[in-house]
Amino acid sequence: MALSSDRMFLERHGNQWRVVVNVPKKLRATLGTKLKRALGTDSLKEANRLKWDVIAELKAVITHAENPSLSLDAARSISREQAMQQAIRFAEQRKAAFDLAQRDEIDEEIDWQAESLAGRPIATDEDGHEVFDPDRLRLATDFSQLARGERTPIDLHHEKFLATSHVKARTLADDRRAMKLLKDWCRKAGVPPYLQSITKKEAVRFCDELPSLTANLTPVTLNKYVSRLSVYWTWLENRHEVDSNIWQGRRLREPQQTTDQKERPFSDDEVKTLLKGPVDPAMDDLMRIAALSGARLDAIVCLKVKHCRDDGVFIFKPQKKEPGPRLCPIHSDLIEIIERRKRDKGPEDDIFPEWPGVRKSTSLRERSFKTSNEFTAYRRSVGVEDRREGKRRGLVNFHSFRRWFITKAEQAGQPESIIAVVVGHKRQGMTFGVYSGGPLLEQARQCVEAVRLPA
Repeated sequence: MALSSDRMFLERHGNQWRVVVNVPKKLRATLGTKLKRALGTDSLKEANRLKWDVIAELKAVITHAENPSLSLDAARSISREQAMQQAIRFAEQRKAAFDLAQRDEIDEEIDWQAESLAGRPIATDEDGHEVFDPDRLRLATDFSQLARGERTPIDLHHEKFLATSHVKARTLADDRRAMKLLKDWCRKAGVPPYLQSITKKEAVRFCDELPSLTANLTPVTLNKYVSRLSVYWTWLENRHEVDSNIWQGRRLREPQQTTDQKERPFSDDEVKTLLKGPVDPAMDDLMRIAALSGARLDAIVCLKVKHCRDDGVFIFKPQKKEPGPRLCPIHSDLIEIIERRKRDKGPEDDIFPEWPGVRKSTSLRERSFKTSNEFTAYRRSVGVEDRREGKRRGLVNFHSFRRWFITKAEQAGQPESIIAVVVGHKRQGMTFGVYSGGPLLEQARQCVEAVRLPA
């Protein structure tokens, strides 16, 4: 932007000066190629003092012509947010313009708008150079750099990325927390919050300093945020917004866990204790389904009548990275429970109406949140607990039913690939992981029936 030129927007007409503003090509059929207005002075110094208000008036005419719904007064005042949105549109047009003449035309419009945003000089320095309002000049510079693709805010494409992400609401919340952490770090570390500024070196610095930005968050949680940034950067790379994923391989060091510190399956004695205790009937049904299907808690709680087919198959909703609903044979010991819970209900009715889920539509909690709390309280009331010093979570929880099912199926001699299909794990190896069309339902049924509750 030639902001210091004393002849910018000016031309001689006879012995006096007048303002001349170029009209964008798309509006020339309406407004002509240029808008002109005489200043009534032959002094260049006086013309430079007078021109800015006239320029603003003429550019407001152009803005109004682009968007007739705007009044001239509204066209005169473009907010920063509007300016940045306009810059984004220019950047997209510029990226798509392979013709040099078309790009030059876009650049001319960018310069025109940037000069308008900078406004008139507010003073002259000791060397005679014009001085502009710092805030307006910063806005004009940011606008120009964004429009030309020289500086892209790190979160510019984030909402579009989230809109294409097929993940749970809680994961979307993690994405937003990760972005906020990165922007907070940029502000504190003095790193410009632009994609072009976040290099591999800065990514390493961010990971090193991340624990100091957050209070009482474990490396496991912080690595979750780094992982979400990595997914975003991969998306940007695929769209050619960045050259590479600078977060790939970045992880905070996690404390090494010994075998006795890892979450584990229930023992047979613990399963007996849980099933023999003074438990609510709904919780008893829930535990038995978990133990004899290996399904996750939320998948069970969300079952509807239509998901418990008459041919003896559950249809569990997708969990984690599952691409779609998963079929799982209904264990013979669960038939009575399922038939009882389906009785006198329609296809859309809940199998477990006892836990309808959270009421707030904005809540990120899964439907099973309250169920989990009730199970934890019951489990502790019957003495099934395993806590270790220094660990926030105990080593047993509702997920221990899933671990118990997998353990029992393995001990019963069931193939690992079949167990993986039943519980929704990704199957390993080329044969079962890629080329197999999937096991027969009968094989999955044999796997489920191989698991028996302790006597």
